Amino acid sequence: MSQLDKQDPRTQYARPPFPAQTQQGAGLASAMHPAPDHGETGYQGTGRMRGYRVLVTGADSGIGRAAAIAMAKEGADVALNALPEERSDLEEVRDVIGALGRTAVLLPGDLTDEDFCDGLVRDAVSMLGGLDALVTVAGSQQVHEDVTQQSTESFDRTLKVNLYSLFWLVRAAVPHLAPGSAIVTTSSVSAYEPQARMIDYAATKSAIITYTNGLARQLAPKGIRANTVVPGPVWTPLQPVSYPGDEIAHYGEGTPFGRPAQPVELGSAYVYLAGPESSYTSGSTLTVAGATGVAL
Repeated sequence: MSQLDKQDPRTQYARPPFPAQTQQGAGLASAMHPAPDHGETGYQGTGRMRGYRVLVTGADSGIGRAAAIAMAKEGADVALNALPEERSDLEEVRDVIGALGRTAVLLPGDLTDEDFCDGLVRDAVSMLGGLDALVTVAGSQQVHEDVTQQSTESFDRTLKVNLYSLFWLVRAAVPHLAPGSAIVTTSSVSAYEPQARMIDYAATKSAIITYTNGLARQLAPKGIRANTVVPGPVWTPLQPVSYPGDEIAHYGEGTPFGRPAQPVELGSAYVYLAGPESSYTSGSTLTVAGATGVAL
């Protein structure tokens, strides 16, 4: 089924209840049931990013994978980052993009490492021959029911993955971005409606919006745009890692559409903000949240 076919959004993709499931560590798309739709077959490209060179973090699964595949289908070459333990999923993305006749390079590593982030940008520029868009999707999300029981190490990792790495990657990338280039960051509806048990995650997602909006103002004189995508609930490996197995069976059930988004439904948002069609859009948020009623 093409994503361009008119469908009822309530029933277009899988609805809960899902099988109970849990994962440890970073989580793998290949271990999810049902398998997420990243647009491998459903997304239809039209050449809107032909010749673009893009670095995507969190490209192994979920939104990052969907964004990378969508941009490759639009004609871009892509550098793919994820954690080393997610390499098997990352290789699947590389193979999908390679089959399209586009270049995909694997650059796995931990975004909590400042030196790695600097090297990630250098390697992407070197291997792609330049950089036209930085797309940051990778995130850390963990449930903490009691703030008095959360460790400093856990809090620190959330901030480093979600916020510090954004700063490090932007700082390294901007010198390589020519006028017309773009930075696309990833927030969450949690920035506006924080869950009580994920307050560190919500705080970083709010900060990402503020940081990106300020960055847009700073980079406008250079002709570089910066915007944020704000997803609602999405069927990605973050959820089986973060939520108890019985809860994940009902993930997205309380939304107006009665289901979570599939990653493919986010892909076009990243294409629009990274590509030339949004040439006068900067400092903006694009919400893809299934009528959750978040006020922007």
